[in-house]
Amino acid sequence: MNIGILTFHFSDNYGAALQAYALRRWLTERGHRASFIDYRPAHIERGGRLCVPTSPAKLKADLKVVYLAVSSFLHQHFGHRGQREKFVRFREDFLGISTDAAPTDNGASLAAAQAYDLIVAGSDQIWSPSQHFGFDPNYFLAFAQSFRARKISYAASFGRDRVSPDEAAQLPELLHHFDAISVREASGATLVERTTGQRPANVPDPTLLLNSYAELTDPAPTASPGTEPYLFCYGLRSPDNIRQTAELVASQLSCPILSPHNPHRRWVEIGQTVYPDPAEWVALVKNARFVVTNSFHGTVFSLLFKKPFIVAGLTGDKAAANARAIHLLRAVGLENRFAASFSAQQTEALMATAIDWAAVDQRLADLRQAGNEFLNGQLKAVAP
Repeated sequence: MNIGILTFHFSDNYGAALQAYALRRWLTERGHRASFIDYRPAHIERGGRLCVPTSPAKLKADLKVVYLAVSSFLHQHFGHRGQREKFVRFREDFLGISTDAAPTDNGASLAAAQAYDLIVAGSDQIWSPSQHFGFDPNYFLAFAQSFRARKISYAASFGRDRVSPDEAAQLPELLHHFDAISVREASGATLVERTTGQRPANVPDPTLLLNSYAELTDPAPTASPGTEPYLFCYGLRSPDNIRQTAELVASQLSCPILSPHNPHRRWVEIGQTVYPDPAEWVALVKNARFVVTNSFHGTVFSLLFKKPFIVAGLTGDKAAANARAIHLLRAVGLENRFAASFSAQQTEALMATAIDWAAVDQRLADLRQAGNEFLNGQLKAVAP
């Protein structure tokens, strides 16, 4: 079967790259040809177009466009060149993308998708409405409505618990293009059910579908600069909470902190900066003594590699992004590993609390089965 995947395959982001890798690998291991629809909209990472600032909301949107444009420029021209090149090689070696150059015509890339038997939208936060662009109809497969291919979503995420009334009013038109829908979070299932009247499948992120990441971790160089144990700290969006948590844990364990470079970081680094590609990032988690993260995928790989961990929740106006990690922790019975704000007492208590990994593995197996059943059902629906 010829299968097209539409997701954030082009982003220099560890979670985005690894979920893309996992979904494609799951499909190819079952004998299918799976490739990425090379859609790279400017608004995702380069900001896109400015609008006339006729309201405070539009002015705020313009500021976000400018921020993304400046961040993208700085990353491309003044960022860590070695890390950028590592992401290019990872996409070539593990995503089957032969060139890292952005397509000259996104329209042509989308039109070429009519050759597929099945088109999968997902995973990642492809349905998250941005401040400056809103929903992108292409990630709801609007471009493919006349194509013969079966159209589904796999573990698509809205990236939040709720959307605005205006955004909710757009969902009926956006969601009607799909033959089958699955989402990553229970909150997303509720949003879809309110819109369509039908409960979609609730399935795990693609990274949880795979039993082994040896293909990535075995060739990876030694994660630690030396042989000493280390704490792996993977933080996004804000240093609040995660910095205090990581520094306390590292102090208690008497080990250094390693943090992967974040091109969007606007704060003083936490510990020592390292520059891994996605495969090396996975190895860093696997070989860590302890993990402190505020990231969904940081949580995923802590679970997969049975690492003692703490999810240091985002605070303030960024707290809504905690929903993804909380949903996963709840699904595996480890909601207590989430710390909404920094507390030395809570941090020390979590360090002293053992994790029942046998119970976690069973719940992960149940999640994996749900994902397998959904995808296998969709593949059968396409087969002649």
